Amino acid sequence: MLTQLRPAVVLAAGALLLFGLAYPSAGTGISQLLFPHQANGSLTSNGSTLVGQPWTGPRWFHGRPDPDNPLRLDGVSGASGGSNLGPRSRQLVAAVRAAGVQLRRLGVDPTADLVTSSGSGIDPDITPQDALSQVPMVSRSTGIADSRLRRLIRALTVGPELGFLGPSYIDVLQLNAALARLR
Repeated sequence: MLTQLRPAVVLAAGALLLFGLAYPSAGTGISQLLFPHQANGSLTSNGSTLVGQPWTGPRWFHGRPDPDNPLRLDGVSGASGGSNLGPRSRQLVAAVRAAGVQLRRLGVDPTADLVTSSGSGIDPDITPQDALSQVPMVSRSTGIADSRLRRLIRALTVGPELGFLGPSYIDVLQLNAALARLR
């Protein structure tokens, strides 16, 4: 029995050391060496560019609403994940309508993305159209000219990957950081 148990224990210990320690350590070391910014969560002084940040008030560009509370357009985090409400859900329809009313009060002609949450609920990006629809609100509250805000949006727009994969987008954190520098 011991002669059969010993090879099994040695193999299990070897596999644990190789796949549980050496392989992850090598992957972490290589990623830290070659991609340190990404490996550390793409952090900036304001948070991660990979996670939607909370923005309150009309002086900031807003991302997509938080699915935990779609009426809060500031991305205050709860658990990440979609609301699991289907297109015929009365609760979803009421929340989307209420978010649209709230945005119109702020002077924004809401796009579909600005009144519906993303699947994860922590999407950091919006489309250029989403940002452009918020220009009148931000301009009115900050005193920055519409034309200057539009130039800022054009400058920060990231095109589709490889020129054709996916839509153009803007990271709201980077847009608002650039907006803060304009002031």
